[in-house]
Amino acid sequence: MSKLPKQYRFLDFSDYGRPLARIIANSLKETSCTPIDVTLWFIVSGIIAILCILLGYYWFAAFFLLLKSILDAADGELARVKKTPSHTGRYLDSVADIILNFFIFSALWYCSEASVIISFFAFLGIQLQGTLYNYYYVILRNNVNGDTTSRVFEFNSPAALGDEKQKNVDLLFKIYKGLYGLFDKVIYTLDSSASSARNFPKFLMTALSTFGLGFQLLIISAMLVLGLKDYILVFFLCYSPMIFVFIGLRRVLQQD
Repeated sequence: MSKLPKQYRFLDFSDYGRPLARIIANSLKETSCTPIDVTLWFIVSGIIAILCILLGYYWFAAFFLLLKSILDAADGELARVKKTPSHTGRYLDSVADIILNFFIFSALWYCSEASVIISFFAFLGIQLQGTLYNYYYVILRNNVNGDTTSRVFEFNSPAALGDEKQKNVDLLFKIYKGLYGLFDKVIYTLDSSASSARNFPKFLMTALSTFGLGFQLLIISAMLVLGLKDYILVFFLCYSPMIFVFIGLRRVLQQD
């Protein structure tokens, strides 16, 4: 199931794992496996990738990073095919992503010649990149009757859905806000008028999808196996100014 109606779909470079994710979700549809179980699998895959980076097993690290990306899509797909959306799963997914990203970039710093400062700002850069992509994407999905599990603005803890417990939703929401709140505020400050946009050009969303976590993990994997580990953090740091390019392009196209 797509997050967008057919007429609004765009080529998403960060979503290359979706076909395999759907196969995994459909194979688990009639089992007792839950979307949160799949989220836990991608956490394990991410941890293994981090260990492989630290140990210098870069081909294995690349494999588990890409597997993590596929499983990251599979948990949402499973929630859709089982018709069991949950805020618990959504916040757990996001919290796991940012924590794994931090340790992935810490491992890349440890095994490369990059300085701590470059590593720190590269991590901030990828989080802002991902936040901008998600900001526009969630606005688009909500405006065109797409998937509405994610909210454009996360002000208050949402009401629990189905069998999930409100206390779990509240706890994960607080952790989510603590980890993502600053990034959300920065991106909203840079482009507050985006929330009133009705639609976004497909080519802009396709270009912006290079900010998606899936594409970021693909770049890391490719650079690891190509022997370019010393340049990974520098690449993401240097790519971060494209945030301003995409925001400027969006505003010019939609004449804010």
